[in-house]
Amino acid sequence: MSNQNSFGSNPFDGSLSKAALSRRTVFAGLAGIGAVGLLSACGTPGTNASAAKTPAYATDLSATEKVVNWSNWQAYMDTAGSKFPTLDTFAKQTGIKVNYTEDYNDNDTFYAKMKPVLEAKQDTGRDLWCSTDWMVARLISLGYVLPLDKVNIPNAANLEPSLANAACDPGRVYSLPWQSYFAGIGYNPHMTNGTAVTSMDQLLHDTSLKGKVTLLSEMRDTVGLVLMEQGKKLDSFTADDFAGAIAALQAAVDSGQIKQFTGNEYMGMLEKNEIAACVAWSGDVISMRADYPFMGYTLPEKGFTRSTDNLVIPAMAQHKTNAEKLINYYYDPEVMAKVAVDNYIGPVVGTKAIWEKTDPTVAKNELVFPSDETSARSQVFRTLTADEETSFSQQFQALTLG
Repeated sequence: MSNQNSFGSNPFDGSLSKAALSRRTVFAGLAGIGAVGLLSACGTPGTNASAAKTPAYATDLSATEKVVNWSNWQAYMDTAGSKFPTLDTFAKQTGIKVNYTEDYNDNDTFYAKMKPVLEAKQDTGRDLWCSTDWMVARLISLGYVLPLDKVNIPNAANLEPSLANAACDPGRVYSLPWQSYFAGIGYNPHMTNGTAVTSMDQLLHDTSLKGKVTLLSEMRDTVGLVLMEQGKKLDSFTADDFAGAIAALQAAVDSGQIKQFTGNEYMGMLEKNEIAACVAWSGDVISMRADYPFMGYTLPEKGFTRSTDNLVIPAMAQHKTNAEKLINYYYDPEVMAKVAVDNYIGPVVGTKAIWEKTDPTVAKNELVFPSDETSARSQVFRTLTADEETSFSQQFQALTLG
């Protein structure tokens, strides 16, 4: 199928209910603030499992303490008022209470809070949390997460095959995906005379968009999209390739093409006709289209980024087995299909068939259930060495902060 949208018709449309808050809302204003200081102190090493430090274990109290302490992002769970129905059902079925906290507001911020505790080999007070793939690589290499006992997670067999051998965790020894999302191009047809914006080349060079374009302050998405536009592969680009992408972005900034770099405040800017087009996360646009169905979204033909947030069990977790039982519960397709995050790409095989029965328009939405063709065009930003993390972040911040 074509990836290009046209005014009034969007192949990525779906009649989804608008979430109260996008999982990515928490990034607004956070990305780029103080990141170099954090990254220079704790850059992401490689993910060679054999080189990872040995994590510290606590005595597992699961048999006597029927509890799981789970930290997650906001708006990443099904809700009914102030309750979480699937968590309540899990508690009734197993007798295990889940203390669910939405305090994972940003990868680096959460990591900075947990690092001193993990480094001291102490209990973080959490048995489970959700980290983005590049952060998972860091946690594994430093010995800050525990390998999963798949005996307790037989439903791991339902994992979407394309996610089974991630670069951040080959063989999924330490992690299992929670949800995935794309970064592509969002545009307001009212500001583009009904013309679709389908490539990064348009965003950076089309003079009709000058001063009406925003890019993400998330380095891996913005630079990743430019690298792919330049014909580079995200699993093998070099430092020179990265510098070339930064140079292209700098030229667009210097020419006035780029209005600013943002978190997902671009949503309000699109709605208010303040910008014409932007780099945008797929989940945001699905949510936005519930109120503004005319908004356009394209996945560039030359490629687009895909990121995944993953369930991990921290070192010194007190209730590891209970956490694994909870993961197993959510890897049941019937349960995962009930999780009210239907603007993201779920990791469990079988959920699409359920949506086909309950809401076929969701099942047909390429941003929720991408076809093999769409998935094949997505790329994951490769794991960086500590030196690369520091250097690349400094280059990107020099660009975004002027």
